Amino acid sequence: MEAPILNAHNKEEYPPMHTAEHILNGTMVRLFGCPRSRNAHIERKKSKCDYLLDACPTEEQVSRIEAAVNEVIGRHLEVTIEYMPREQAAALVDLSKLPEDASETLRIVRVGDYDACACIGAHVKNTAEIGTFKILSHDYEDGRWRIRWKVIE
Repeated sequence: MEAPILNAHNKEEYPPMHTAEHILNGTMVRLFGCPRSRNAHIERKKSKCDYLLDACPTEEQVSRIEAAVNEVIGRHLEVTIEYMPREQAAALVDLSKLPEDASETLRIVRVGDYDACACIGAHVKNTAEIGTFKILSHDYEDGRWRIRWKVIE
């Protein structure tokens, strides 16, 4: 099979943080029924993600998010990559954040059976490589909940 032509990627992510973001997104969708992060800034030292929520999560819910992400990391799930046509991917993942100029062939990244999304970034091969997920702070304003977090190796 000929190698698919994908859009160029202009960022160098730190794979453990970027993969942790996928798990965080999957956790937020499961716990709150919200869309994946609307805005994310993923860096090696600390990262932030914004979620659209009706109310600020309680401290108990914030602790539950952290525990759930760490539980998934602790499962030592394989992170796999699959290429598929956009139409096939649309039946599997949310493509609402896909850029207009995205290629017809999409790269789908799966974290075991926990999360799947279209992504061209760098990831670990197994969640065992991530470390411990730690929420540093969070705030809520006008329907936007911002979480700041890091992974501790």
